[in-house]
Amino acid sequence: MTTSMGRSTSRERLVAALNHKQPDRVPIDIGGTSVSGVHVSCVAELRAYYGLEKRPIRIPEPFHMLGTLDDDLREAMGIDVAGVFPRVGKFGIPAERWKCWQLNGLEVLVPEKFNITVNDNGDTLIYPEGDTTAAASGRMPRGGLFFDNIVRQDPIEEEKLNPEDNLEEFSPISRESLDYLVRAANDVWATGRGVIAAFGGTGLGDIANVPGASLKHPKGIRDIAEWYVSTTSRQDYIHKVFERQYEIAIGNLERINSEVGDRIDAVYLCGTDFGTQTSSFCSVKTFRNLYYPHYKQINDWIHAHTPWKTFKHTCGAVSKFIPSLIEAGFDILNPVQCSATGMEPEQLKANFGDQIVFWGGGVDTQHVLPFGTPAEIREQVLRRCEVFAPGGGFVFNAIHSIQAETPVENIVAMIDAVHEFNGVR
Repeated sequence: MTTSMGRSTSRERLVAALNHKQPDRVPIDIGGTSVSGVHVSCVAELRAYYGLEKRPIRIPEPFHMLGTLDDDLREAMGIDVAGVFPRVGKFGIPAERWKCWQLNGLEVLVPEKFNITVNDNGDTLIYPEGDTTAAASGRMPRGGLFFDNIVRQDPIEEEKLNPEDNLEEFSPISRESLDYLVRAANDVWATGRGVIAAFGGTGLGDIANVPGASLKHPKGIRDIAEWYVSTTSRQDYIHKVFERQYEIAIGNLERINSEVGDRIDAVYLCGTDFGTQTSSFCSVKTFRNLYYPHYKQINDWIHAHTPWKTFKHTCGAVSKFIPSLIEAGFDILNPVQCSATGMEPEQLKANFGDQIVFWGGGVDTQHVLPFGTPAEIREQVLRRCEVFAPGGGFVFNAIHSIQAETPVENIVAMIDAVHEFNGVR
């Protein structure tokens, strides 16, 4: 996507921001990752608003029911970044061979192995690898708009805990999945937009996200609460899991880098949350002891062998962890939850703005974007850009994904405000 004479391309704009150089405009990401996406119902409304062809929207990752933003919508919205997603999603379902499905009356496209049943309560159940003979691993309540994972945790017998049981989703990348990533990276690169990629099997710690959702018979620690408790009570076990994750990740990264190389600008490494609205899931001491050594290893490898910037997602009140994240080698922090305790934009920019890229923080998606007025949204977006944009180190995105039932006029007000700040439109 090339801008008018004298302007940078979208990719040049993103690269400048990632290198803490002042870009010609604040680069915009909407839909580039699983944590900066848009609910499929909102994607459909955006297509209608911009007068684009009405057609079913693809949902490659059904967990949060995020929709794909095609190039015509990215162009209409002025988006600078596009994503490369793994072939297999959180429920073990490959994003291929699409079929139609109705989501509360909206026709969408889901992968072939998106197989569901409806129980007596009217809840929709989804199954690992699409195998309806296995135990369901996700549930969408009747009238709901996304899935919640179903905890499938056998009683834990300490003497039988085996780190390999918590590595079943973390395996060497297949030739089929590697080819998929190469094609996707080439397709996005050809658009001129900045490229952010999530490979699968290349990060650390994400076992806590949707534990065992992709497995027919999950073993090991598969309850989210139990996993977080284990980061204190079973640190030796968790270290062993992370050590093996690192070994597998490096093998995958070597293969991916050899075939994709500099057609990627940033890589999503990890989505483990360390913050709550007002506090944190662990102490800095626990973070330094348990997570930091493994994060540093993988960041060091990436920075020594590739041009990629590394992207760390963690919600909540995480300001106390930022110095350690920087020291561990992360280049990017997302979603920059400014409403959480200690996450005031001015302080974040003043303390860390020249050391880490803030990818997010553009508007509050819990309160302001879904429930505010367009004028309130414009005011917050302009203020956040004023704070975060100077000197680069800022990629505009809402704080996490845009949720279902967010009014389309509010989403448009957000986009228009960024363009207003950028001096276009």
